[in-house]
Amino acid sequence: MNIEKDIHQVVFFLIEKTNKMAKQHSAIRFAERGMDITVDQWVLMKFIHEHPGCSQATIAENAFKDAASITRMLDLLAKKGFIERHPIENNRRQFSIHLTEAGEDYVNDHIEFVQQLRDESTTGLSNDEIDSLKSMLIRIQNNLK
Repeated sequence: MNIEKDIHQVVFFLIEKTNKMAKQHSAIRFAERGMDITVDQWVLMKFIHEHPGCSQATIAENAFKDAASITRMLDLLAKKGFIERHPIENNRRQFSIHLTEAGEDYVNDHIEFVQQLRDESTTGLSNDEIDSLKSMLIRIQNNLK
């Protein structure tokens, strides 16, 4: 058994550090652009943009967040006028989530910028390397299920 002594070489530390650095970098760039939302809120808006009418539970499952966190983020996005909740027929406790016109405009106005941020983070990596990285991370995730 090879016990890694330097924490900076532990795979999970590297993954966590990379994730935090990406969020910090994105938050700075969002602020510079005048985007008044968090990276996590952007992820929700983008998901709702791609899946209009989805349920809060579906959002939580796909964003890998607990229901309470999703509720708080959706409440903030609703206050900003970006989303609205529509009651689901025959179910008083569930709502379908939709972007408002302002929310759709917001996503469309910033989607290329956010993609550019992602592209910058993988500068120097080939498409094959990016595909390999994705594949390896998915395999690790499957090992942890």
